[in-house]
Amino acid sequence: MENYPAPARDLVAELNAKAAADPARAVAFQGAPGANSHLAALGYAPDCVPLPCFAFEDAIDAVRNGDAARAIIPIENSLHGRVADMHFLLPESGLHIIDEYFLRVRHCLMAIDDTPLKSAISHPQALGQCRHYLRERGIQPISYADTAGAAALIAEARVSGEGAVAPYLAAELYGLRLVAENIEDSDDNMTRFLVLAREPGMPVAGVGPVMTTFLFEVKNIPAALYKAMGGFATNGVNMTKLESYQRGASFAATEFYCDIEGMPGDPAVDRALAELEFHTKWVRILGSYRQARPRT
Repeated sequence: MENYPAPARDLVAELNAKAAADPARAVAFQGAPGANSHLAALGYAPDCVPLPCFAFEDAIDAVRNGDAARAIIPIENSLHGRVADMHFLLPESGLHIIDEYFLRVRHCLMAIDDTPLKSAISHPQALGQCRHYLRERGIQPISYADTAGAAALIAEARVSGEGAVAPYLAAELYGLRLVAENIEDSDDNMTRFLVLAREPGMPVAGVGPVMTTFLFEVKNIPAALYKAMGGFATNGVNMTKLESYQRGASFAATEFYCDIEGMPGDPAVDRALAELEFHTKWVRILGSYRQARPRT
């Protein structure tokens, strides 16, 4: 609680109390009240009880400890790419992906008054999504733990010439003046969120297209990835995402994060995964869930 700026603490305490009274409806998110993840939680489950958490690890722990039934976590953005550390936190969490949600992200510049701004504080992802706007106006970007927390910090410090980049809701909650709206560098600024739970959730028949997310590590031999991917091509399984990561200091073990269309139980997917397992050290499925947006 003390990690949050003072203007956010009462709101955090209020939401924590509501979540504690009804954990089955609680959806944990990273950030202070008014963050984009707060808006994502309300957009995904309008009747939920949003549970603010200071760090991604705290949101994951809230689900693991039973303080919330679900967590909603940003995984990637259309302008600024993947969210740092999430691909490492997900497999370590022990949680399962049960759904996805896409949020159209609209950033606002806010401050205590109309003094020309010299700096703007926000989450690195938000600053990256508005980098052209800020640079063109000579506003120095300063990183902070989250967008709404940055707004609360500006409201607490009350220093003229210092602003925050955050959703409009943060300006309302913390009594800040909107300097500019929709300052993101593209009109189609979109963030993809994953919904996590303690137990896996298999999509029911008829829900429409399904995604499956998994991790694997290739063997350290020539053409290992080519051979591992061959089963998806020959079985007609559409792969929508493939990203590589180094684990450990040897730089010899490459892990991959992958999204495909379909799910275990589909004959083509089962054949492709069987071939993948033959050519890799291990495969771990993180979850199968309905597509929130079509990929083809």
